[in-house]
Amino acid sequence: MTLTFAQIALYSGALLVLFLTPGPVWLALLARAMSGGFAAAWPLALGVTVGDMIWPALAILGVSWLVQEFSYFLVVLRWVAVAMFIGMGILLIRHADHKISSDSRLTRPGMWAGFVAGLIVIIGNPKAILFYMGILPGFFPIATMTWIDIAIVSLISAIIPFTGNIILSAFVDRIRTFVQSRGKLARLNRIAGGLMIFVGLVIAVT
Repeated sequence: MTLTFAQIALYSGALLVLFLTPGPVWLALLARAMSGGFAAAWPLALGVTVGDMIWPALAILGVSWLVQEFSYFLVVLRWVAVAMFIGMGILLIRHADHKISSDSRLTRPGMWAGFVAGLIVIIGNPKAILFYMGILPGFFPIATMTWIDIAIVSLISAIIPFTGNIILSAFVDRIRTFVQSRGKLARLNRIAGGLMIFVGLVIAVT
């Protein structure tokens, strides 16, 4: 393994911040948990997790090939990661009080339907690999990563949001009240936006 603890810690923190930003998956988990309890919500979280493991690995492999072909590409992507986090942070702060839009694909009833819906919404989104291709070079030396490194990054990319989604599903009543309160949601979005900007600045200076 070539990754350092500092690199893993920074990436894990960034993933936690991204998870804390409420979105359609939050609403889908709440809807499923309210209608069918925890048993209806966890399959969706598991389906999303499978995609969260696949996209980072593919992104790293794709970036590694590009780096071999174009030596300057990794430097460009590092600053793309900085721009993405700062940009997402600014947009989140500017639109902090906007309501979350739901995704009907994620709220189909049934355990198997929940798993498949979570999997499809991630695997079927080609923007996901572009997202990871944009941010991962800001955290890790893509060109020198080993298969063990790739496996660790994929596991972290899956474990953190999955753990958060499971906790979210378990505390559905309290989270539902929080999400429905525009003031509290706006405050959380502003905090998350500030943290995203901070992560972008950390990437820029390290």
